[in-house]
Amino acid sequence: MDNHSTVTSAGLRFKEIEHKFIVDEQFDLEAFRRQLAALGPAKTNTITVRDRFFLTEGGLARRILFRHRFDTELHHLTVKRIEADPEVRVEVNLDLGHHQGNQDAQVDAFLDQLGVIWRGTLHKALEVWVFAGCEVVYYEAFTDARTVRCVEFEATAKESLDEALSIVARYERAAGFDGATRSLLSLPQLLFPELNQVLERGS
Repeated sequence: MDNHSTVTSAGLRFKEIEHKFIVDEQFDLEAFRRQLAALGPAKTNTITVRDRFFLTEGGLARRILFRHRFDTELHHLTVKRIEADPEVRVEVNLDLGHHQGNQDAQVDAFLDQLGVIWRGTLHKALEVWVFAGCEVVYYEAFTDARTVRCVEFEATAKESLDEALSIVARYERAAGFDGATRSLLSLPQLLFPELNQVLERGS
């Protein structure tokens, strides 16, 4: 976006503003934890989640993925846009109601009506640090075939795009990621090479 200042909170309501960095097995997680603890997070959490992703016929044309997540905290059906640069992308969550229990069968039947052409399941073990205006996450995401380790900085205060990106940059600097190269691929694209092949055929 050429003019960040024109994008305000109303326009960012259904947008995810995030930077993702891939780290390797030598990443000093203990030092990272100490750096974030020194910043005084309002809350920390650890959780393991399972995410099921779906690409439909219409999703291929519109460059969107559906995600179904059911864990100890959330039960969401989410639509996420696939962008060349995912720094700012559409993310809309529908709360399916945790009290209803898992609804895999219902979600499958619903999305099958839209013509699912690809699906994949991944698991994530996450550590989360919640700050004013920003969430920082370290996670290991894996399938049966692949594992990737990532650090993400996501703006939760979104009065304007300039402010949100400034918050993200501030925590990146504090955590030692200033100047690091961020990933431009979504997590499903990183873990499922066949998804990239499908997306390329549809572009």
